[in-house]
Amino acid sequence: MTVACKIAGFSCIRCSANYSADIEIDSRGCPVCQLSAPANLQPVYKKSQSAGEPDRPDLRKSLWRHANTLPCAAEDAISLGEGDTPLLKAATIGQALGVPNLFIKDEGRNPTWSHKDRFSTVAVSVARSQGARVIATASSGNAGASLAAYAARAGLECVVATFAGTAGPMLSQIRRYGATVLPLVNKMDRWALLADAASRFGWFVTSPCHSPVVGSHPVGIEGYKTMAYEIVEQSNGEVPDWCVMPVCYGDALAGVWLGFKELFEARYVDRLPKLVAAEVHGSLSDALARGVDRLDEQEMLFETLAVSIGTPRSTYQAVKALRESSGRAVPVGNDSLLDLQKQLARREGIFAELASVTPLAAIRELRKQGVIAADDRVVAVVTASGLKDLDRSTDPSETHQTFRTIEDAWQWLGSRQLG
Repeated sequence: MTVACKIAGFSCIRCSANYSADIEIDSRGCPVCQLSAPANLQPVYKKSQSAGEPDRPDLRKSLWRHANTLPCAAEDAISLGEGDTPLLKAATIGQALGVPNLFIKDEGRNPTWSHKDRFSTVAVSVARSQGARVIATASSGNAGASLAAYAARAGLECVVATFAGTAGPMLSQIRRYGATVLPLVNKMDRWALLADAASRFGWFVTSPCHSPVVGSHPVGIEGYKTMAYEIVEQSNGEVPDWCVMPVCYGDALAGVWLGFKELFEARYVDRLPKLVAAEVHGSLSDALARGVDRLDEQEMLFETLAVSIGTPRSTYQAVKALRESSGRAVPVGNDSLLDLQKQLARREGIFAELASVTPLAAIRELRKQGVIAADDRVVAVVTASGLKDLDRSTDPSETHQTFRTIEDAWQWLGSRQLG
């Protein structure tokens, strides 16, 4: 089965206009909505899709066991074993935040240590099936590292346009996968470069490359649905009251919401969760407060430690998911991120990227406001490993003692009063 027979066409998530399967996906989204409230497209599948487990044994414990709901057939999948990340009860830090019924969906367990692998496995699978030779993205790190890994697996060239200030460990990871890295002083130059490359050379560009932003390539976003499937499976069919995520453009938020809606429409669940977007500069909070669909670029209020979600803009798809779920958007500053990262590691054994602990800050704020109740079941999605931004989370002035003798070590341990 090929990609062409899995996708019947595309539909606009805002105006519901329908387009053929061969429409050019160029990150400007729906042609009808471009001048009012730019909106992304969404694949529409043929009703004759096959169901059941994939024939390839290596895919049966990956997200590709849900291939019947994805744009690409399992036999065409480029996989590194992504998905099936653990959902962990986090009662200790949950108690500290006022929500003892807290669970962590640890996406740092994916092959390249972030949730972006759910996007990349689908996007790269489709790209290769369509004959693409070069796949590209604008990325601050996680998306680039993920795309580079899956491109390497597929035998495709990968180009990652980034900017000065990107976390060093992420750049090293991208380069190790063999991708071409283009750091640009002006962030917006990344988009112009990729739009030109797509037009001139036919590169398969997975990230936004036009403004106003509508989000990433719609086929890749479909991969995020599987997070919702897994959360419900791992909860024995129970739906959380709240699902809280770090949000930049809202690709994962929109994908997860689509997954929950599909489960609801198929009657696998009898209700839907409320979503929370933990953001930085307040674009979603502002849009919800003003009741608007179009999101204008916000002022960069400060230099965030949460570089993975540090953009001053978001998308209609994120606003739509929050509105439909009766959800919230919570701006999160730098003040508590390092402390929450340490607490999550020390209390629960989960080392998360700084952007990935923003959901904990959002949960604490909403609990303080009484929006989240003490007995609510809350899932916080940790999107990436703390190994991703060690250069930002580690204090360069921090030193650790070295012991010349065993006696010196015992003396120091005695002063610590352990156990």
